[in-house]
Amino acid sequence: MKKNTRLLYLLTIWTFFISCSTMASALGVDDENLPAVSPTVTYVLSMPEPQTHYFEVEMQLKNVAAATNSKKNGYIDIKMPVWTPGSYLIREYAKNVEGFTASAGGKAVVSDKVSKNTWRVYTGDDNLTVRYRVYANDLTVRTCFVDADHGYVTPAGTFMYHDALKNIPLRVVVQPYKTWKNIATGLPPVAGQDFTYEAPNLDILIDSPLEIGNHKTFTFTAAGVPHTVAMFGDVEYDEERLKADYKRICETAFSVVGEHPCKDYTFIVQHIPPGGGGLEHLNSTTLETNRNAYSTETNYKRFFGLVAHEYFHLWNVKRIRPIALGPFDYENENYTHMLWLSEGCTSFYGEYIQMRAGFYSPTDYLGLVANDITGIENQPGVRVQSVAESSWDAWIKGYRPNENSSNSTISYYSKGSVLGLLLNLAILAGSNGERNMDNLMRFLYTEYYKKQQRGFTDAEFRQAAEQTAGRKLDDFFTIAVNSAEPINYNAYFEPVGMQLVNVAARTQDGFLGTATVYSNGKATITGVRRGSAAYTGGLNVGDEIISVDSVRVTDDLLKLISGRRVGETINVLVNRAGFLREIPVTLTQNPLVSYRLEPLPNQTPAQKALYNRWLYIK
Repeated sequence: MKKNTRLLYLLTIWTFFISCSTMASALGVDDENLPAVSPTVTYVLSMPEPQTHYFEVEMQLKNVAAATNSKKNGYIDIKMPVWTPGSYLIREYAKNVEGFTASAGGKAVVSDKVSKNTWRVYTGDDNLTVRYRVYANDLTVRTCFVDADHGYVTPAGTFMYHDALKNIPLRVVVQPYKTWKNIATGLPPVAGQDFTYEAPNLDILIDSPLEIGNHKTFTFTAAGVPHTVAMFGDVEYDEERLKADYKRICETAFSVVGEHPCKDYTFIVQHIPPGGGGLEHLNSTTLETNRNAYSTETNYKRFFGLVAHEYFHLWNVKRIRPIALGPFDYENENYTHMLWLSEGCTSFYGEYIQMRAGFYSPTDYLGLVANDITGIENQPGVRVQSVAESSWDAWIKGYRPNENSSNSTISYYSKGSVLGLLLNLAILAGSNGERNMDNLMRFLYTEYYKKQQRGFTDAEFRQAAEQTAGRKLDDFFTIAVNSAEPINYNAYFEPVGMQLVNVAARTQDGFLGTATVYSNGKATITGVRRGSAAYTGGLNVGDEIISVDSVRVTDDLLKLISGRRVGETINVLVNRAGFLREIPVTLTQNPLVSYRLEPLPNQTPAQKALYNRWLYIK
């Protein structure tokens, strides 16, 4: 190109940009309103010294100035969640963060902490990098852990976020310790990039834990969906039997709603002492059990009860949910009166699914039901706190029990499970066996999750339940859910030809009402039942019981009061904070119940038919 021609070309280009600028100005468009490059956030997770229990996180933010207003404000706020969905307690994950630094353009920028979980980075740069370490030495399904054997990532306790960047795709690049080869997670992998995953938004990222190490895996297909089971810990098991039984549970759970919303599903199973517990996620779950989980039939069925519970959560709570449970506020409590439905009714389905899958016979199931009712009716708190209140107070009471909790609270898990049973019976009776709880779950799934793409209110749930039952459910919602009044159980069991009978022996043996632990020859009170002889007489939690009527107590307090009668007074010598006190206690009647379900005499054909429908007897 000749020199004059080149100058003419450059002049033409310059004139074009000037005219575009003039036109934009005339239209009221400035540079800040022109389309910007989409922001991105990438987390690089490493664990170079796992034996020290530290994860290292690098958070790379690109093209974020416009979305976050950081150029205008002169800073950007980076936050750590304070809790994780499914575990309703403020856990203060930020307490485990240290070494927070930030850089932009390869240079360090100033940052400081402006609240318990917020770091303010003073820059308006479009691209910045944040680095920090997370101390991870708490191996539960809701916290983080890494050691020489493996790493477990609870995303809420690991990954920071910015409010304005919650709804953009978020990428996670994992750099496993040099000898670790496997990662199990529900996050979809990025094609062609090892150990790289992408979540469409923050909610999905938070809902996708990662197991990192050399765990073993096996796969199976249920309801047309591929499932992966990642097994951490040295444990003996029959893989083919486990595959078959996982499949049975998963397909029975699938039959409740009749549609599987996942493209794939991952079980992360950690075999650790003491084990016990699970946490549900959108297309995965983490289960903790001990190394004896498969050693006996009792342990085996108990473990698959946990599997059934957590797996059914992929419908009930992750998609069928109270309106408060998503999208989430990760900095504050998210309140609902319906954890009895989300957790308790999932417990109900855990047992119901096992029975329907053949793990328990109908007779076995009746025993489980009677035991569940016995358990809640033997807790004094059932007459103090409603299950709706229990749900609301999960944040301050449910996860923070003390020595008086059994006297003043009831678990939304245990009572909610019983309420799931009763609601199922109410729907069966109200619809003459045409519908049951499954129909209610299907309606909620279709109407709110799929059609309206939201959760439901308390009133909408009640309306749906009554519509499914074909009648008003005043007693259920007024008494069973929203009060602490006694439930007329037999009103629910009579339509299926059964009755709940208290088979506890009524004797004149006196009742003290303490829970006691024995250690090194000492008997220490750990609980006092409300209304009992000990409660009225003034025995306290923490008292060391020295003697009863001058007889030394070392190992079994109940032996010393065995045979004592109701109304008889005993003298209890205790050590209370270093002072000896002799306390007279008048024994009372034993209030504990033991329920059993028995057939009603002269059952009608309609009752027998409804009984068979209830227990899936063909």
